[in-house]
Amino acid sequence: MIHIEHLLKCYDSLRAVDDISFDVKEGELFGFLGPNGAGKTTTLSMISGLLKPDKGCIHVGDIDVWQCPKKAKQLLGLIPQDLALYEELNARENLMFWGSLFHLPRATLKANIDLWLDRVGLSDRSREPVSKFSGGMKRRLNLAIGLVHNPKVVLLDEPTVGIDPQARNNILDIIREIAREGTTILFTTHHLEEAEALCDRLAIMDHGKILAVGSVEELALMVGDGNIVTLSGDFTALRIREVLETTPFAVLNTADHTATFSLNQQGNLLPSLLQTLNEAGIEVTDIAMQKPNLESVFLKLTGRELRD
Repeated sequence: MIHIEHLLKCYDSLRAVDDISFDVKEGELFGFLGPNGAGKTTTLSMISGLLKPDKGCIHVGDIDVWQCPKKAKQLLGLIPQDLALYEELNARENLMFWGSLFHLPRATLKANIDLWLDRVGLSDRSREPVSKFSGGMKRRLNLAIGLVHNPKVVLLDEPTVGIDPQARNNILDIIREIAREGTTILFTTHHLEEAEALCDRLAIMDHGKILAVGSVEELALMVGDGNIVTLSGDFTALRIREVLETTPFAVLNTADHTATFSLNQQGNLLPSLLQTLNEAGIEVTDIAMQKPNLESVFLKLTGRELRD
């Protein structure tokens, strides 16, 4: 449903999006996972037609976004990270204004407004000025605005940023529902748990590049990921890296008094790791082990934690 080929966007010497290609299948819930500045929002801005790429092609269905922008935008719903609301208007008036841009018959638009006000839980507050809404309510209205014309493809940029856990769960539930109904969804996030819980497939992105694409299980296989071990003890980050520099152990992340490793799935390397550290005079006081997950995949692909 979305086809991206060799997409490039530069700002002077910075390659914000660096020659990326990927596809999103019809009805798929596809996530872009990466830290702030990875290029996720820039990519969505180009797909939605708000930002022109320096190179590459973008198709939504069989429509070229830049050759036929109006036709493409009829298929797209965009929910931006910044709230697209008029606070002096009420929720119903906001939906009427934004929905009218898609030239729906008035009766259809009014029915859609009633539907989405109900689905986002704002029917009973629909005639209050948006200025009186909480942050979570504004986020839900922002979501409804992007869905009021019932698009076939929905682009969401950090849809839960800056809201409390309850409001966040409400929005994620709505995203799951519309995905189950067959809507194609592409969304960006820097929350590992969101990507892991929602996505059929996801792309891990950093420094403008796509590092890998697949389901969580497929990504783990791609990078040969094994169990993740975190050791605590009386050591410095520099010292433990020096000791293990010429060993086969994959060091993912280090700090003073803590280090994280990836252990090969084909064998139990933990005793050998502990013996190596003991012989080097490094005291380990605590050991924690976890199965491969999205965080461990991200660590191994990028060499840094997502919050860095």
